Amino acid sequence: MTDTLEFNEIYQEVKGSWNDGRLRFSKQTVVYKNSKTGKVDSISVPELAHAQWRRVCLGHGIKLSTSAGHVYKYDGFKDTDFEKISEYFKANYKVELIEKDMCVKGWNWGTAKFNDHHVMKHQIPLSSVSQCATGKNEVTLEFHQNDDTEVSLMEVRFYVPPTTGDDGADSVEAFAQNVLSKADVIQATGDAVCIFRELQCLTPRGRYDIRIYPTFLHLHGKTFDYKIPYTTVLRLFLLPHKDQRQMFFVISLDPPIKQGQTRYHFLILLFSKEEDINLTLNMSEEEVERRFEGKLSKNMSGSLYEMVSRVMKALVNRKITVPGNFQGHSGAQCITCSYKASSGLLYPLERGFIYVHKPPVHLRFEEISCVNFARGTTTTRSFDFEIETKQGNQYTFSSIEREEYGKLFDFVNAKKLSIKNRGFKEGMKTNEDMYSDSDDDQHDAYLERMKQEGKIREEANDSDDSEADESFNPGEEDDDIAEEYDSKASASGSSGDADSDDDRKKKPVKKAKVVKERKPRKKEVCLQIIGTPAAHF
Repeated sequence: MTDTLEFNEIYQEVKGSWNDGRLRFSKQTVVYKNSKTGKVDSISVPELAHAQWRRVCLGHGIKLSTSAGHVYKYDGFKDTDFEKISEYFKANYKVELIEKDMCVKGWNWGTAKFNDHHVMKHQIPLSSVSQCATGKNEVTLEFHQNDDTEVSLMEVRFYVPPTTGDDGADSVEAFAQNVLSKADVIQATGDAVCIFRELQCLTPRGRYDIRIYPTFLHLHGKTFDYKIPYTTVLRLFLLPHKDQRQMFFVISLDPPIKQGQTRYHFLILLFSKEEDINLTLNMSEEEVERRFEGKLSKNMSGSLYEMVSRVMKALVNRKITVPGNFQGHSGAQCITCSYKASSGLLYPLERGFIYVHKPPVHLRFEEISCVNFARGTTTTRSFDFEIETKQGNQYTFSSIEREEYGKLFDFVNAKKLSIKNRGFKEGMKTNEDMYSDSDDDQHDAYLERMKQEGKIREEANDSDDSEADESFNPGEEDDDIAEEYDSKASASGSSGDADSDDDRKKKPVKKAKVVKERKPRKKEVCLQIIGTPAAHF
């Protein structure tokens, strides 16, 4: 038996949405990697408690439960995979993969049993509950919504018979308290760990007070309030501005925060490097040491951006991504460019690209199909950098200075990304050769093809001119028009040494005829316009 089992095109259920990715079973962990976001979920084998094999919407699925009460659902397996996975679980996990039939009869009367994360009887994940309201003999559960789902479950209502428990408590309130104690309801319980006042936020735009709570982040502005659970934070970025005096702190969110119909997948803060702060956490020193294990201390001081990033890293428990070894022509770790209608900065990272700030874009190397270097549309002193993803989307970062080409090309080449027009680099000696203003530009395949076609047309025109002189007919109307608008009329006239005496006589006659016919027309028109009013006086 192999040490690992790996399955591609497996879908994970997250708040009603199925996200595709890759699932791998090993002797130590069960790892799932989301193809869309790159997020990795890892389940330690000692924590694995139960495993079920079920018939679900996309074929067959596996539901894994941990001893802590967390549930993971994967879909997209084939019927023939059951025996292979079942034997692997028995041999390595000491867990039996149980086949379970889904009930479709509609019976829904029973007893609600709670554990840390679920209403057991109906298998409702309490982590998806956003609010719980009570009524007369009724409890209503509202759920967090996922933007990726076409159809979402908004709420579920439970009828609770009017009885009291053994301790005399109301059964409706007891049910609601059980839900609220374990649900992911965003509510400010207790004091904030710390507060950062009047931070400049680029996305969404404005000045916000940021209150740091143990389980969520609260942005309070003049117009809007946002409560962001740490579970929705995907990545953290700390990026130096090109002017070396400011810093961007970027928080990637999935699912995004909402403002009406607008979705913000990134929270972008801008800091000045010169702004310092003395920070005191609203916790005892023993509690800080026990909770953060040396990552934070009760009293800290330093640059404002360092304090914010340090606190966020400790609470969210995610690494902060910073630019790698890339250095542009100006010495900065980013490239000035434009995306859509706005100018911004493109940061080449060790595992992807990120563009700030409007709109923010993050592209991982593993989701990039190829890149392309293209001539600038407005001037030859700049170029465009195009990125195509495996999903078929294209991102064009334009107006990049031509001096950045060599640095960016070497970076892309070192990361082994597929370059669509790699052949253009081989024919160049320097960056100036590629983006020079001369006609000897070698990087543009379309321009080279046009040059070749132009040479062929010139040769054909030269041969046609020599033949036309021999068969010249001054009486044809088409010949007059060609002579009138021929851009090479002087050139053809200068080759008179090769013409015969008869041809020399014909050409002056033709030119005289044209002038003789057209000049009188112009004079007649002028006399008619000017002379007619004079005749009346």
